[in-house]
Amino acid sequence: MKVYIKNKLISLGGSSEVLNEQNQTIFKVKGKIFSPTKKKKMYDMEGNLLYVIRNKFWKFIANKVFVFDAEKTLVATIKKGKWSYNSDFEIEDTPDEMKIDGKFFSRKSKILKNEETVATINREITFIKDAFCLEADEKDIPFFTALVVAFDNMKDKIEKEK
Repeated sequence: MKVYIKNKLISLGGSSEVLNEQNQTIFKVKGKIFSPTKKKKMYDMEGNLLYVIRNKFWKFIANKVFVFDAEKTLVATIKKGKWSYNSDFEIEDTPDEMKIDGKFFSRKSKILKNEETVATINREITFIKDAFCLEADEKDIPFFTALVVAFDNMKDKIEKEK
């Protein structure tokens, strides 16, 4: 299944929408205007909370973004070390070994789970807003969508620090 994660053009809190191949919204990501951790909540179309994504408040050595499920359980941590020379990111706090193969902010990357490719991420080149195409099994789309939103949070934070 393919989905398209598109940041809204006019959004003070960093909201996004997730569209299926028929251009129908399947998830909404809502951000807040004033949020020091860039906290975002991901909902299904019935308004059920699926995930909460937020940056680490204090950064001493590594940038981190946390992904929590609807019950406030930590399900993933995205990490990039302060002195890392590349754009590779680690995925921690998941039951399986997960990582990104390739540079996430290049045009194409893969999500690996236990050394097997489970998703591909294509960054769409736009000058106005960030957009991504995610392809994975339908059952994995909500979680992987939350990971892409977390990586986008990380990218925004890193660019702001420069």
